[in-house]
Amino acid sequence: MESMMGNMKLPKQNPERGFSLLEATIAMAIGLIVMASMASLFKTAMNSTMLVTQRAETQQNMRAAIDLMVKDLSLAGAGLPSGGIQLPNGSNSSASKFGCDQSGTCHVPAFTYPTNNYMYGIIPGYSNGVEASAVIPAAPAAINDSVTSIFCDYNYPLWEYQVTAFNATGSQITLAVNPQYAANPPAAINSIGGILVGDLIMLSNNAGTAVGEVTGITATTLTFSDLDPLNINQSGAQYNNIKAIKGGANTVAYRLFAVTYYLTVPGVGQQPRLMRQVNGLTPVPVADDIINLQVAYDTYNTTTSALDANQANPLGVAESPNNIQKINLVLMGQSMVNNGNKSQNMFLATDVAARNMAFRNRYQ
Repeated sequence: MESMMGNMKLPKQNPERGFSLLEATIAMAIGLIVMASMASLFKTAMNSTMLVTQRAETQQNMRAAIDLMVKDLSLAGAGLPSGGIQLPNGSNSSASKFGCDQSGTCHVPAFTYPTNNYMYGIIPGYSNGVEASAVIPAAPAAINDSVTSIFCDYNYPLWEYQVTAFNATGSQITLAVNPQYAANPPAAINSIGGILVGDLIMLSNNAGTAVGEVTGITATTLTFSDLDPLNINQSGAQYNNIKAIKGGANTVAYRLFAVTYYLTVPGVGQQPRLMRQVNGLTPVPVADDIINLQVAYDTYNTTTSALDANQANPLGVAESPNNIQKINLVLMGQSMVNNGNKSQNMFLATDVAARNMAFRNRYQ
C-alpha cells in the first residue's frame, strides 16, 4: 500500500497569470493619454460649435439691423421738395431739433438741423452716434456715427384730405376728405395707425412749403403749437413757418419720417444697442450688441465735377448733403453669447444708393 501511494503523483495547480505592477502602470498611462486626447477633441469640438453659434447669431443680429437701415436710407429725400426744406429762419427764429422725443430728451449729442436750420433728405452725423457721448470700450475706433434719413410716408394717405382752413397764427389746420376720395374715404386722422402727437407734417401749396410738429389732434384738426419738443413750430419766425404759407391755395399735407439711427449704452452690465428714433416719438431698439456704427458718403463735388468717395464728414468739408449719391455703412456687432471671455466681434458692410438725392450723369 505504501509503495503504491509513493508512486502516485498529485496534479499540479496552474492558476492564470495576472498583470505585473509595471504592466498595470503602463496600461493606466495609455488609458489616461487616450482619455485626455478624447477630452481635448471634445473641448475643441465644443469650442468650434460655440464659435460657429456666436458668429451665426451675431451675423443674424447685424443683418436684421442693417436691412432696416438700408430700407430707411434708400428712401432718403423721397417726397421732399428738390434740395430739401428750409425750416423757420430769420428774426425771432431758433434752431429746430431732430433725434428728440416728447419728454424733451435728445438722443444724439448734436441734434439741431445744419446750415441755418435746413432739412436735408440725409443728415450726416459724424462722430455723433452714441447717446450722451458714452464710451463703448469694445469698439475698435473712437468714432461712432449717427445718420438721419428724412422722407415722406406714402403708406398713410394724409394727402386724401384737403386742408380747408388755417387759424390766424398757422398753429392749427382743419381737414376734410378730398371729394375725389369720398366714395372710399380714408380713416380718421386720429384713428389707430394714423397721425400721432410728435409726428412731422409737411404742408405744401402755391405759397410754399412748411413743416410742423403735431402737438394736438382730433378727427378733423391738427394743432402745431409753439414750444413743441422739436422746436419746429415757430409762429413768430420771420420766414418759412406754417403762418407764412397759410394764405396759399390747394394745400396738401403729408406725414414726414425723420429717422435717426444711433447707439446707446442702456446701463451697467448691459451691452450697447442700435436705436431707431422717428420724428418726436420714443426711440425703439433695433438690435442689441452693436458696438460700432460708421457711415461714409459718396458725394458729387460741384466744384471739380468729380465723385468724392467715402467722405466721412461731408458737412465738415463744406459739401452739401444734397449732393450725396451713396451711403456706405459699416456695422460692428459683438456676440450675444459669450464663451468665457471669448466674445466674437464681426463687421458687416453695405452701401445704399440715395436715388432720391443727387443725380450725376457720368456719361457727360
